[in-house]
Formats: sequence, structure tokens, C-alpha cells
Amino acid sequence: MEVEMVVYLSEYIYPKAAELLRQQATVVDTFDNIEEIDAIIVRGASVTAEMMDRAKKLKVIAKHGIGCNSIDVEAAKQRGIQVIYTPTANADSVAELTVALFLLLQRRLYEANEGCRAGRFTSIAPRDFLGTEILGKTFGQIGMGNIAQRIAHIMNKGFGVKVLGYDPFINAEEAARRGFEKVDSMEELLERSDMVNINVPLVPSTEHMISREMFDHFKPGAVFVNAARGAVIDEDALYDALVSGKLKAAACDTFVNEPPTGENKLLSLPNFSATPHIGGNTYEALEKAGMEVVTETLRVLNGEKPIHPVHL
Repeated sequence: MEVEMVVYLSEYIYPKAAELLRQQATVVDTFDNIEEIDAIIVRGASVTAEMMDRAKKLKVIAKHGIGCNSIDVEAAKQRGIQVIYTPTANADSVAELTVALFLLLQRRLYEANEGCRAGRFTSIAPRDFLGTEILGKTFGQIGMGNIAQRIAHIMNKGFGVKVLGYDPFINAEEAARRGFEKVDSMEELLERSDMVNINVPLVPSTEHMISREMFDHFKPGAVFVNAARGAVIDEDALYDALVSGKLKAAACDTFVNEPPTGENKLLSLPNFSATPHIGGNTYEALEKAGMEVVTETLRVLNGEKPIHPVHL
């Protein structure tokens, strides 16, 4: 007799993916009978060690997306629970948003839009409202993973931008293969770059990776984007860098506390732009991530090895 699989689905996923899951498992949205759950699929929800201890049958925790900082991966490993994710499903969407944010900052589109709505402009092409071209500038990328490679390709091939890369785990030869000129330190990258982007996972070693000290190394007039995880930068230090003029402008799609509200002082600055963690929030990315996370979950539940396991 075939044993019924029970899967907890925390949030909305692509409808066809949810339908595929329901064809092969019982899908629940509460932990009322957590001891019966075989798999947990999450987007932003947390999975703690205490939850794992209660879920006696739990075999796999699946992340719909990339960042697994909301999952206690170490606890899962200790309990023999497989953790999987979808590392490439939303890469194109996040890359496109990142490039869009750099265009927004360099051409001051956030100010232009607000100024038009408020009736501030008295002429076209105001002489005191000049932007900056991306063409021919130097782009600094911290982290050289899937998303970073796509951003580098767009920047280099689309805008003729020189792309520098810093990643202590990637050698110069591999960096070149991925489209980067490798630099040996983050300080060097910051000092040489007109635009700086960061794409790293949030782990203890990357928390406040862009610290107050690092903001002192930014090239005068540089712009900065973070669409990785909020805590990889020191938000207070970013605020001070924008107020002091060390940075010309910045944009963030991710924050320590999400979604961002008026309580975040960054939102009070005219040279800062915010989006509510929408990097991977496109129809295409949701379809790819949804189908992949369901397929991978069912693969593990059927005793097969996952294609994208999370490694500590």
C-alpha cells in the first residue's frame, strides 16, 4: 500500500506548481498535525530546530528561492533532514531589477518622477537636474554567483562597462571565465568602482560585510545597490554615507526589517530608493522557482538525490 505524503506549503507558489504538488501529495497550510508532515516548502517563512523536532517524519525542507537564512540549516543537517533550494530560478529577474536600479540612480529617475508629480519643474531638461551615463564606467561586483554573472553580462555587453569582481572563493582564471576582472580585496574594488553591487548569501561571515569602515573606501560619487539580503550591509552606516555625500545615491531591494516602512530612516533621504524585496517577483521567476521547488521536493520524497542541495 502506497504511503501518502504530506507537504506543508507556507505561502503562494505558481498555480501549476501547486497543482502538480497536490497531484502527488496532501498539501497543508498549518502545523496542526506537524508530526505527520514529510516536507516543508517555504518562501520567506522560518523553519527552526524546534519545528524540526516536532515534525518527526520530516525528510526535506525546500526553499522557494535562494537565501536560506530563515532556515536553521545546521539543525537540519544534524537531524538528517535534506535542505534544498532553487539557486538559478530567479537569477534573471534579480539581475534585471539590479540593472534597473543602477539606471534609476544614475539618471535620478526617482527624483524626476516625484518632481513631476509635485510640479517642481518649470522647464524641460532642467540645467540643475543632470544625470550620469553608465556607458564606459567601472562596475564593482561583490560575489560572483549566478545572479552576479548575469548582471556582469548585461553591464558589459549592454553598456560597455568594465566589470570588477571580488569573491575570496573564486580564483582569477575562474573569475575571467565568469566575466569578471578579479581584484584581491574588497577595498580595492570599492576604491575603483563607479557603481557597486553586492550578491552574497546572509551567513555569519557576511553580516555587515559592507561595514562603516568599508563605506569609507567607496569612490567619491559612487552609487550602490543591495538586492541580496538586508543585513549584509550596515544600514546605519549606509544612511550616514548618503547624508555625508560619501555616496552619491543608493537603492535597496532588501532590508533588515521587511517590508521597509517609514520607520527606516533611509526612506527619508532624497538620494535613496527602496523596493519591497521584489527582485525575484516576476511571472517568469515564480513559474521557474515553483516548478523547480516542487519537482525537487518530490524527488527527495521518492528517495532520489536532489539536484540543488544546500551545503553549509
